[in-house]
Amino acid sequence: MRLFAAIGLSATLALPALAEERWETLPMPPAMPTPVAAGTASVNGIEMYYATYGAGDPVLLIHGGLGNADIWANQVIDLMKDHLVIVADSRGHGRSTRTAEPFGYDLMASDYLALLDYLKVDQVDLVGWSDGGIIGLDIAMHQPQRLKHLFAQAANITTDGVNPDVMKDKVFAEYIDWMGKDYARLSPTPDQYDAFVTQISAMWASQPNWTDDEVAAIKVPTVIAAGDHDQAILRAHTEKIARLIPGAKLVILKDTSHFAMLQAPEDYTEAVRELIDE
Repeated sequence: MRLFAAIGLSATLALPALAEERWETLPMPPAMPTPVAAGTASVNGIEMYYATYGAGDPVLLIHGGLGNADIWANQVIDLMKDHLVIVADSRGHGRSTRTAEPFGYDLMASDYLALLDYLKVDQVDLVGWSDGGIIGLDIAMHQPQRLKHLFAQAANITTDGVNPDVMKDKVFAEYIDWMGKDYARLSPTPDQYDAFVTQISAMWASQPNWTDDEVAAIKVPTVIAAGDHDQAILRAHTEKIARLIPGAKLVILKDTSHFAMLQAPEDYTEAVRELIDE
């Protein structure tokens, strides 16, 4: 420290900043493009926000817990070039409303299937992240005829697949703060974020809770994906899911975490396209 004082520089200026690794960042997505259609659909007692982009074979993108559809902007911009891309805000998230009914993955899967019915779309490729991946697995188990392919990233099939230390992670804390601000900006009930988090946390405490046999019955062509530094889902658990589903491919996205679609959008979309454009 005496050296810095002698040459008139502070320690802060003299020492180079430590560069963050890619998986330690939370890049903001670009603005969403102009949709072909957008609105709300009345499904299962809620008003569910949706938007569609482009034209072609339909792809449904389902965001993770606390999030909203806009987190998919990088993927929408690419996939809409040759696909009909459908995004929505899950019940209680973003611009969609919620009821007092307890959250559950079966219910949320039913919401998305009802939205597809509303849009008159019989079958989709489904890309789901975190809770969205769990919803995708739920649909693959119970309504497999609605899916051509499933790309499930950072999903779990039992609650013990979640890293118990995830809430100590700095990037995860940044995400929760970001989504709280988005909720205040987008939600029709902007002052109810804490109540919403309490309600959905009750689901996370006990769901999903599928048996190995239930997961092994999935016949939809599936990719199970994860970042190699995912801070929320244990790697062994991800590998187990890929082993259980017949013919599933395991994809580990290099130098990314739970938020791979933001940290490595080109790699992420390429992995999706390798599945749905085969």
